Amino acid sequence: MGDDRHVWTAEPGAAERARSVLAAAWSCAVTAEGFREEFVGAHGVSDDGRVLLEVPEESALLTAAICAPRGEPSAVLEFADLAPVPVRKRIRARLWLAGWFTAEDGRLAFRATRVVLRQASGAVVVDPDEFAAARPDPLATAEARLLTHLADCHGDAVERLTRLVDPGSLHGAVRVQPLAVDRHGLTLRIERVRTGGDVRLPFHRPADDLGQLTERMRVLLAQASAVSCPRPLQRRRADGDG
Repeated sequence: MGDDRHVWTAEPGAAERARSVLAAAWSCAVTAEGFREEFVGAHGVSDDGRVLLEVPEESALLTAAICAPRGEPSAVLEFADLAPVPVRKRIRARLWLAGWFTAEDGRLAFRATRVVLRQASGAVVVDPDEFAAARPDPLATAEARLLTHLADCHGDAVERLTRLVDPGSLHGAVRVQPLAVDRHGLTLRIERVRTGGDVRLPFHRPADDLGQLTERMRVLLAQASAVSCPRPLQRRRADGDG
Protein backbone atom coordinates (compact mmCIF):
# COMPACT_ATOMS: atom_id res chain seq x y z
CA MET A 1 0.00 0.00 0.00
CA GLY A 2 1.34 3.45 -0.92
CA ASP A 3 2.34 6.07 1.63
CA ASP A 4 -0.23 8.90 1.66
CA ARG A 5 1.34 11.09 4.33
CA HIS A 6 2.02 13.89 1.86
CA VAL A 7 -1.25 14.00 -0.11
CA TRP A 8 -3.00 16.36 2.34
CA THR A 9 -2.21 19.41 4.44
CA ALA A 10 -2.86 19.99 8.12
CA GLU A 11 -5.22 22.89 7.37
CA PRO A 12 -7.29 24.07 4.40
CA GLY A 13 -5.81 26.38 1.80
CA ALA A 14 -7.12 29.92 1.32
CA ALA A 15 -9.33 29.10 -1.68
CA GLU A 16 -10.93 26.13 0.09
CA ARG A 17 -11.39 28.17 3.25
CA ALA A 18 -13.04 30.97 1.30
CA ARG A 19 -15.43 28.54 -0.39
CA SER A 20 -16.22 27.00 3.01
CA VAL A 21 -17.11 30.41 4.46
CA LEU A 22 -19.37 31.01 1.47
CA ALA A 23 -21.02 27.58 1.72
CA ALA A 24 -21.84 27.90 5.42
CA ALA A 25 -22.87 31.57 5.51
CA TRP A 26 -26.55 32.29 6.07
CA SER A 27 -26.43 36.02 5.36
CA CYS A 28 -24.47 38.51 3.31
CA ALA A 29 -24.08 42.28 2.96
CA VAL A 30 -24.05 43.83 -0.50
CA THR A 31 -22.55 47.25 -1.23
CA ALA A 32 -23.28 48.60 -4.69
CA GLU A 33 -23.86 51.95 -6.36
CA GLY A 34 -23.56 53.90 -3.10
CA PHE A 35 -25.94 51.79 -0.97
CA ARG A 36 -25.67 48.78 1.30
CA GLU A 37 -28.23 46.01 1.83
CA GLU A 38 -28.32 42.98 4.11
CA PHE A 39 -29.77 39.71 2.81
CA VAL A 40 -30.63 36.78 5.10
CA GLY A 41 -31.29 33.30 3.76
CA ALA A 42 -31.48 34.70 0.24
CA HIS A 43 -28.38 33.36 -1.50
CA GLY A 44 -27.13 30.12 -2.92
CA VAL A 45 -23.81 29.11 -4.45
CA SER A 46 -23.16 27.43 -7.79
CA ASP A 47 -20.45 24.82 -8.29
CA ASP A 48 -18.15 27.43 -9.81
CA GLY A 49 -18.51 29.84 -6.89
CA ARG A 50 -21.09 32.24 -8.32
CA VAL A 51 -23.41 33.70 -5.70
CA LEU A 52 -27.07 33.39 -6.75
CA LEU A 53 -29.17 35.98 -4.94
CA GLU A 54 -32.95 36.11 -4.61
CA VAL A 55 -33.75 39.84 -4.51
CA PRO A 56 -37.14 41.30 -3.53
CA GLU A 57 -38.80 43.64 -5.98
CA GLU A 58 -38.36 46.66 -3.71
CA SER A 59 -34.61 46.08 -3.35
CA ALA A 60 -32.30 48.93 -4.32
CA LEU A 61 -29.97 46.29 -5.74
CA LEU A 62 -32.57 45.17 -8.23
CA THR A 63 -33.11 48.77 -9.29
CA ALA A 64 -29.35 49.16 -9.75
CA ALA A 65 -29.26 46.00 -11.85
CA ILE A 66 -32.00 47.37 -14.12
CA CYS A 67 -30.48 50.84 -14.46
CA ALA A 68 -26.79 49.95 -14.66
CA PRO A 69 -24.99 50.26 -18.02
CA ARG A 70 -25.08 46.87 -19.74
CA GLY A 71 -27.22 45.68 -16.84
CA GLU A 72 -24.14 44.62 -14.87
CA PRO A 73 -23.75 46.65 -11.66
CA SER A 74 -20.48 46.28 -9.80
CA ALA A 75 -20.72 45.33 -6.13
CA VAL A 76 -18.88 44.03 -3.08
CA LEU A 77 -20.32 41.13 -1.11
CA GLU A 78 -19.26 40.53 2.49
CA PHE A 79 -19.69 37.31 4.46
CA ALA A 80 -18.84 36.78 8.13
CA ASP A 81 -17.78 33.39 9.48
CA LEU A 82 -19.20 33.25 13.01
CA ALA A 83 -18.13 30.61 15.54
CA PRO A 84 -21.21 28.52 16.44
CA VAL A 85 -20.05 28.08 20.05
CA PRO A 86 -20.14 31.21 22.27
CA VAL A 87 -16.59 32.52 22.64
CA ARG A 88 -14.99 35.95 22.77
CA LYS A 89 -14.26 37.37 19.30
CA ARG A 90 -16.68 35.01 17.59
CA ILE A 91 -15.95 36.18 14.03
CA ARG A 92 -13.39 33.67 12.78
CA ALA A 93 -13.05 35.10 9.28
CA ARG A 94 -14.49 37.62 6.83
CA LEU A 95 -14.80 37.09 3.10
CA TRP A 96 -15.09 39.91 0.58
CA LEU A 97 -16.04 39.31 -3.06
CA ALA A 98 -15.82 42.16 -5.59
CA GLY A 99 -17.32 41.66 -9.02
CA TRP A 100 -20.43 41.97 -11.17
CA PHE A 101 -24.09 41.04 -11.04
CA THR A 102 -25.99 39.68 -14.03
CA ALA A 103 -29.59 38.51 -14.32
CA GLU A 104 -29.99 34.74 -14.48
CA ASP A 105 -33.23 32.73 -14.29
CA GLY A 106 -35.07 35.32 -12.23
CA ARG A 107 -32.16 35.83 -9.83
CA LEU A 108 -29.07 37.98 -9.72
CA ALA A 109 -25.90 35.99 -10.30
CA PHE A 110 -22.66 37.42 -8.96
CA ARG A 111 -19.25 36.46 -10.33
CA ALA A 112 -16.23 37.52 -8.30
CA THR A 113 -13.27 39.20 -9.97
CA ARG A 114 -11.46 39.80 -6.66
CA VAL A 115 -11.55 37.61 -3.53
CA VAL A 116 -10.13 38.62 -0.16
CA LEU A 117 -10.17 36.38 2.91
CA ARG A 118 -9.27 37.82 6.31
CA GLN A 119 -8.54 35.48 9.21
CA ALA A 120 -6.73 35.94 12.51
CA SER A 121 -3.45 35.33 10.68
CA GLY A 122 -4.13 38.25 8.32
CA ALA A 123 -5.69 38.95 4.95
CA VAL A 124 -4.91 37.06 1.76
CA VAL A 125 -5.98 37.72 -1.83
CA VAL A 126 -7.29 34.54 -3.45
CA ASP A 127 -6.94 34.04 -7.18
CA PRO A 128 -10.48 34.14 -8.69
CA ASP A 129 -9.82 31.08 -10.86
CA GLU A 130 -8.59 29.11 -7.82
CA PHE A 131 -11.65 30.28 -5.89
CA ALA A 132 -13.97 29.12 -8.69
CA ALA A 133 -12.24 25.73 -8.96
CA ALA A 134 -12.03 25.07 -5.20
CA ARG A 135 -14.58 23.05 -3.28
CA PRO A 136 -15.79 23.83 0.24
CA ASP A 137 -14.70 21.61 3.09
CA PRO A 138 -17.01 18.55 3.19
CA LEU A 139 -17.85 19.30 6.83
CA ALA A 140 -18.57 23.01 6.33
CA THR A 141 -22.36 22.87 6.36
CA ALA A 142 -22.44 20.43 9.31
CA GLU A 143 -19.78 22.22 11.38
CA ALA A 144 -22.16 24.35 13.47
CA ARG A 145 -24.20 21.33 14.56
CA LEU A 146 -21.08 19.25 15.26
CA LEU A 147 -19.35 21.89 17.40
CA THR A 148 -22.50 22.79 19.32
CA HIS A 149 -23.08 19.13 20.16
CA LEU A 150 -19.45 18.70 21.22
CA ALA A 151 -19.56 21.76 23.50
CA ASP A 152 -23.00 21.10 25.00
CA CYS A 153 -22.90 17.32 25.44
CA HIS A 154 -19.24 16.31 25.61
CA GLY A 155 -17.44 18.87 27.74
CA ASP A 156 -15.49 16.03 29.34
CA ALA A 157 -14.12 15.07 25.92
CA VAL A 158 -13.10 18.67 25.21
CA GLU A 159 -11.22 18.80 28.51
CA ARG A 160 -9.55 15.47 27.77
CA LEU A 161 -8.37 16.83 24.41
CA THR A 162 -6.49 19.61 26.23
CA ARG A 163 -4.01 16.92 27.24
CA LEU A 164 -2.73 17.14 23.65
CA VAL A 165 -2.02 20.87 24.10
CA ASP A 166 1.35 22.15 25.26
CA PRO A 167 0.97 22.84 29.03
CA GLY A 168 2.42 26.31 28.58
CA SER A 169 -0.50 27.23 26.32
CA LEU A 170 -2.94 26.29 29.07
CA HIS A 171 -1.41 28.49 31.76
CA GLY A 172 -4.12 30.75 33.18
CA ALA A 173 -6.87 29.11 31.11
CA VAL A 174 -10.37 29.65 32.47
CA ARG A 175 -12.28 27.96 29.64
CA VAL A 176 -11.60 25.81 26.58
CA GLN A 177 -14.16 25.56 23.79
CA PRO A 178 -14.23 23.86 20.38
CA LEU A 179 -13.82 26.72 17.89
CA ALA A 180 -13.68 25.05 14.46
CA VAL A 181 -13.51 21.70 12.73
CA ASP A 182 -12.69 20.82 9.14
CA ARG A 183 -11.55 17.73 7.31
CA HIS A 184 -7.98 18.34 8.47
CA GLY A 185 -8.40 18.90 12.20
CA LEU A 186 -10.08 20.40 15.25
CA THR A 187 -9.30 23.87 16.64
CA LEU A 188 -9.74 24.71 20.33
CA ARG A 189 -10.14 28.22 21.71
CA ILE A 190 -8.26 28.67 25.01
CA GLU A 191 -9.69 31.60 26.93
CA ARG A 192 -7.96 33.39 29.79
CA VAL A 193 -9.27 36.25 31.92
CA ARG A 194 -8.19 38.96 29.46
CA THR A 195 -6.58 37.13 26.57
CA GLY A 196 -6.90 33.92 24.63
CA GLY A 197 -5.45 31.81 21.87
CA ASP A 198 -6.25 29.00 19.48
CA VAL A 199 -4.65 25.57 19.26
CA ARG A 200 -5.10 23.21 16.34
CA LEU A 201 -5.21 19.43 16.75
CA PRO A 202 -4.61 17.88 13.31
CA PHE A 203 -6.16 14.56 12.35
CA HIS A 204 -3.85 11.75 11.26
CA ARG A 205 -5.75 11.67 7.96
CA PRO A 206 -8.38 13.97 6.45
CA ALA A 207 -12.03 13.22 7.14
CA ASP A 208 -14.17 13.42 4.01
CA ASP A 209 -17.50 12.63 5.71
CA LEU A 210 -19.12 12.39 9.13
CA GLY A 211 -18.25 8.72 9.52
CA GLN A 212 -14.57 9.42 8.98
CA LEU A 213 -14.77 12.41 11.32
CA THR A 214 -16.08 10.16 14.10
CA GLU A 215 -13.11 7.85 13.63
CA ARG A 216 -10.62 10.75 13.58
CA MET A 217 -12.07 12.14 16.82
CA ARG A 218 -11.82 8.72 18.46
CA VAL A 219 -8.14 8.61 17.54
CA LEU A 220 -7.54 12.06 19.05
CA LEU A 221 -9.36 11.08 22.25
CA ALA A 222 -7.39 7.84 22.49
CA GLN A 223 -4.15 9.81 22.12
CA ALA A 224 -5.33 12.24 24.79
CA SER A 225 -6.23 9.43 27.19
CA ALA A 226 -2.65 8.19 26.98
CA VAL A 227 -1.30 11.58 28.18
CA SER A 228 -1.24 12.67 31.81
CA CYS A 229 -3.41 15.66 32.68
CA PRO A 230 -1.60 19.02 32.21
CA ARG A 231 -0.66 20.76 35.44
CA PRO A 232 -2.50 24.05 34.71
CA LEU A 233 -5.82 22.20 34.54
CA GLN A 234 -5.00 20.19 37.64
CA ARG A 235 -4.40 23.41 39.57
CA ARG A 236 -7.60 24.93 38.27
CA ARG A 237 -9.68 21.97 39.42
CA ALA A 238 -7.95 21.92 42.76
CA ASP A 239 -8.70 25.62 43.27
CA GLY A 240 -12.32 25.06 42.37
CA ASP A 241 -12.62 22.19 44.85
CA GLY A 242 -11.30 24.31 47.69
